[in-house]
Amino acid sequence: MTRKQRRLTMIGGSLAVLAAAAVLVLNAMRDSIVFFSTPTMAAEKQIPPGERFRLGGLVQAGSLVRGDNLAVNFSIADGSAALPVAYKGILPDLFREGQGVVAEGMLDAAGVFKADTVLAKHDETYMPKDVADALKKQGHWKDDYGAKPGSAAAPEQTQRTSKGASR
Repeated sequence: MTRKQRRLTMIGGSLAVLAAAAVLVLNAMRDSIVFFSTPTMAAEKQIPPGERFRLGGLVQAGSLVRGDNLAVNFSIADGSAALPVAYKGILPDLFREGQGVVAEGMLDAAGVFKADTVLAKHDETYMPKDVADALKKQGHWKDDYGAKPGSAAAPEQTQRTSKGASR
């Protein structure tokens, strides 16, 4: 075998090993690639008790019950299904009813999600107070920064825009 043939054989073998490793890693991570499962997805997958996964959705209004020693019970809903959650620890500052959350943990035999980590999600219009203050100070603040996407613009803005004036 010439040097060129040995080199091509070595490169081809390396590529084959790399491709096999990539297939094995992707196959092992097949169910973990999704950042979180909603209550509906968790019910459809029939996740067995004791298997760790992330559960995401909105904290159902009226479901938040605080207990002793930082114990908290609440339900995570996605519009069509809800799953009860039990957590013991300090909740994030943004946590409240109606707020998006992602909890990491596992189901117990009774069907309650035992979370060991709870993360509060914020919407895309969230802006830290210090950033908002800096924008106001520099004169770059717009009144619609705090508005929800899809909500009607302020009447004053609509009136100016309809007359053709630009900002």
